[in-house]
Amino acid sequence: MDTAEEKRTTSVGASSVAAHVFLLAPWLKIFCSPRMTFFHRVTLLLLWAIALGSPATAASKAKPTRPQEGAEYKGAIVVDVATGKVLFEREADIINPPASMTKLMTFAVLHDQFQKGVLTLQTPVRITNADAGMAGTQVYLDPRETFPVEELIYAMMVQSANDAAHALARAAAGTRETFVAMMNAKARELGMTNTTFRTPHGLPPSSRLLRDGDLTSPRDFAILGCWLVKNTNILKYSSIEKRPFGPPVRAKTFDMSNHNNLLGKVDGVDGLKTGFTRAAGFCLTVTAQRQGRRLVGVIMGSTAAVPRDLAMTELLARGFAALPPVTTSPVLAAPTRPAAKMAPASVPLITPAPLPPTRQEPSVHESPTVKFSMPKR
Repeated sequence: MDTAEEKRTTSVGASSVAAHVFLLAPWLKIFCSPRMTFFHRVTLLLLWAIALGSPATAASKAKPTRPQEGAEYKGAIVVDVATGKVLFEREADIINPPASMTKLMTFAVLHDQFQKGVLTLQTPVRITNADAGMAGTQVYLDPRETFPVEELIYAMMVQSANDAAHALARAAAGTRETFVAMMNAKARELGMTNTTFRTPHGLPPSSRLLRDGDLTSPRDFAILGCWLVKNTNILKYSSIEKRPFGPPVRAKTFDMSNHNNLLGKVDGVDGLKTGFTRAAGFCLTVTAQRQGRRLVGVIMGSTAAVPRDLAMTELLARGFAALPPVTTSPVLAAPTRPAAKMAPASVPLITPAPLPPTRQEPSVHESPTVKFSMPKR
């Protein structure tokens, strides 16, 4: 469903122009009438000028004010990855479908399966009819094809391919249902208390009822995003803007494009995932690193892609500004001295420089002694 995110447009400008032409048409007809004298035309122009200068007209032509903060989304949060500290939140516990951001948890479960040795990046995955039958965004898998796991991960994270996500879930757990149970177990393990998964891809249920689909909150997905960037190599995949899918299996590859519009445009942004369905709205879990500090931000339920991206850009800037300044003092950054046992016991780690001889002052009770020698002839 993410494809619609990039193609959605409005016709507000065209409608506005049409409305103005419709309202002015009768007056233009009168103005151009041959019965109108010069005096009548001047009078009509003056009336138009007064009407255009009226408060109502001025208000309609005034520059639109910025919408109230938070109007661009249902809920949002920004977290410092290193400390877990919440730097910004607004309705962070609101329940909302995550749409394709669900694939972040699919990646997390795949990571655990790699750690257990169930899968490797080179494990071949034979595509089935169920995989190929997935709707929404896809790479158009064919049941006659076989791809390694890693190629399907690229498809899932870059293109947000639902068919690839379904194939990976089946390969990792045998069935989609078993994999979804693993996703929910992982959510409980991470403390995502407001989250329930029902798919490995985030597509809406056939019933179109919210309660039958994937549900979560911005806070829960911030927890997941922080865990992923700290414990997995997800940025290897989610940071890619464009990549072909299919070589060498396919003679004609599929050109994939990342739906994360902030990649390459906003300072430090290098992952994670977007999501969109009509029920979910426009969602985004993103991470950015600046001056060695990393944040994770989540926005859910935005009305469109552009206001979502602008809001996230502003929230990241606010989050980094809320962090304490970077300290580059050599005193704080100095490495600790090696332990003494690293050197032989008889050799000190640091040999003190010899001190200059100190002059011995004569005692007050003794007469000073003068020593001299005669030059030799």
